[in-house]
Amino acid sequence: MKLLLVEDVEMLGWLGDIVEVKAGYARNYLVPQGLAVVPTKKSIESLAEEKASRAKTRQLEYEQKEQLASSVEGVEVVLAAKANDLGHLFGSVAERDVAENLRQQGFAVQDAMVQMPDGHIKDLGTHELTVKITPDLKALVRVVVVSQDETVDAIEEQANTEQQ
Repeated sequence: MKLLLVEDVEMLGWLGDIVEVKAGYARNYLVPQGLAVVPTKKSIESLAEEKASRAKTRQLEYEQKEQLASSVEGVEVVLAAKANDLGHLFGSVAERDVAENLRQQGFAVQDAMVQMPDGHIKDLGTHELTVKITPDLKALVRVVVVSQDETVDAIEEQANTEQQ
């Protein structure tokens, strides 16, 4: 049975596509949910306009995401965490921590975009992470984890030098 999709349907097609589906799928799911209609000249014409406007908005969104990926590429995130003498963290640095720091720097990054292939960061040092904007747009970010004690010492040193 041929149907005209009124909305984007995952694993089937986009708005305005004419798809061939089994009658039961059409009768029991697509049509009752308002996801598809039987194609007529009038419905095809009205959806063609909407499809064109959606294509423009998709293109604009993709361009914004490309711009985000290029601006995030190579950014350095410095996080302070409590650690023992061997450099192991008490706790860990998670995706949420990195994303929050990136948001503070002005990037529109969500927690789920930050990928940690080796799990959460549990050691001091420099780590390379991927920020996955879309399945095909990725950016590398350098995360530097320093000891909170070192940052406190550095702030105190800076305050002392400013007073002198």
